[in-house]
Amino acid sequence: MSFRPLRSLLAALIVSGLSTAAQADDLIIGYQTGIDPTKVAQFDGTYDKALGQKIDWRRFNSGAEVVTAIASGDVQIGNLGSSPLAAASRGLPIVTFIVAAQINAAEALVVRNGSGINGPQDLIGKTIATPFVSTSHYSLLGALKHWQVEPSKVKIVNLNPSEISAAWARGNIDGAFVWSPALGAIKQNGTVLTDAAEVGTWGAPTFEVWVARKDFAEKHPELLSKFAQVSLDAFADYAANKDSWTADSEPVQKIAKLTGADPNDVPELLAGSAFPDAKQQAELLGGKTAKDIAATAVFLKEQGKADSVLSDYSPYVSDAYIQ
Repeated sequence: MSFRPLRSLLAALIVSGLSTAAQADDLIIGYQTGIDPTKVAQFDGTYDKALGQKIDWRRFNSGAEVVTAIASGDVQIGNLGSSPLAAASRGLPIVTFIVAAQINAAEALVVRNGSGINGPQDLIGKTIATPFVSTSHYSLLGALKHWQVEPSKVKIVNLNPSEISAAWARGNIDGAFVWSPALGAIKQNGTVLTDAAEVGTWGAPTFEVWVARKDFAEKHPELLSKFAQVSLDAFADYAANKDSWTADSEPVQKIAKLTGADPNDVPELLAGSAFPDAKQQAELLGGKTAKDIAATAVFLKEQGKADSVLSDYSPYVSDAYIQ
């Protein structure tokens, strides 16, 4: 259960990846299956229209996979969470240019009904799955710390969301901290023990961001600004019309098709995150996000998942593209 393989991989990939200049006419963007309003814009091709080119969208199972793809030069823009961001920032030349979501109930620890887990102490000796180096992994560690349960006393296994769904169906795991669509599936015969919102109040908040390779950002700042604007428009559309985003509504159906989530779960999952508007983005990217990344890195170091912490993470965050 170590973050060292990610760091070793980064060291090797950065050497080979930095020499490759990203081309705007070959734009590859890595996304994940988290539920958020921008999935509608992605489904409709709104990003492609705004940027004036065809985007090659690549789906990834975890932030760690996105980091690897960015480090290798295969992806120019990617979506990842605060935990893999903190783990990768030390060596990877990236810039965070928009906060995609502040995670609340959209990620949760669900325990199987009948597993005998009725409270935190019952987790000892049980098998709990989560994607390693993810926001859910970070939240799980934060919850265990709050509950004063040693992680070594819980069998924590590394599974991506689709693997969690399969392992749950087979009865191989007792619980999982994960996001959708796996979250919606395991909730059907499981109980939520805690979620990212509650863990955040215990001192371990999590969030999702969009990052870009710095070489690409410096060469194509206008593309990042257009990408950010489409995202902000999607957030605004949801904020203004969220009551109409029901399971059978067109936006929710599009999100479900793109992510594989059950449409009936999507409205609740959307409500489980906050999507910052332009003013809030300026505040977050102007300083708070860098501080939150630093706090995440400190926690990871305390947990033995990071070797060191930088004194300043602001070089990895910019508000220039949302002005």
